[in-house]
Amino acid sequence: MTTTDQERSSGRERVVVVGASGMVGRYALRYALENEAVECVTSIGRRSLGMSHPKLKEIQHRDFANCSALADTLSGQDAAVFCLGAYTGTVSDAELRTITVDYTVEFARVLYGSSAGAAFSFLSGSGADPTGRSRMPFARYKGEAENALLAVGFPHVYIFRPAYIYPVEPRKEPNFSYRLLRAIYPAFRILFPNQVIRADDLARGMVDAAVGEIAEQRGPVFENRDIRALADELRTQARSHANKSVAL
Repeated sequence: MTTTDQERSSGRERVVVVGASGMVGRYALRYALENEAVECVTSIGRRSLGMSHPKLKEIQHRDFANCSALADTLSGQDAAVFCLGAYTGTVSDAELRTITVDYTVEFARVLYGSSAGAAFSFLSGSGADPTGRSRMPFARYKGEAENALLAVGFPHVYIFRPAYIYPVEPRKEPNFSYRLLRAIYPAFRILFPNQVIRADDLARGMVDAAVGEIAEQRGPVFENRDIRALADELRTQARSHANKSVAL
């Protein structure tokens, strides 16, 4: 058993959350802070979150094209939950590839150099194409990022491919498609349950995969159906723990 494996089993985790100002990242940060197995959470993002917590260490880093300055911060980390990304149509094609692929690869490079035994949860997307043959840039770029992460050498990589992510909390939608999907969500989730996932359920699954045990023997790829199943298991586990606490 490696030192990292011993730390994972001891329940004293040090976790990095990248992109905590985003929809999924915000929930990931919340669940990491609430998780009893987590000792310390380092949030890395371009702007301040404007919050404080005894477990939280916040690092502002604006240039994800070069993460070398984060080497010391990333030393001794047990897990990373990477939620940095951009919506298709909100940036140019070149920017989308830079954010989706280059930023991910650069962060993973520095993390591996500082904490080679860390687990890595990555927010990809439904339809991601590791073969690079898709006509959709988003699918090609997510697939390229997935391939790069799997090749880095991390002992545990968990790739999450959600379909439509329901925001849960009200927000300004990035485009018309998202406004439409939010409006029809009540019917959409009944008719096509495996094409939707709540943002909080997705985030909880990503955190648990990185620091917990339920996802240990699965993956590395979690399609939307798998994420929903993982969320159901985590809810069942939480209810069981709650019932045991009440009984005590």
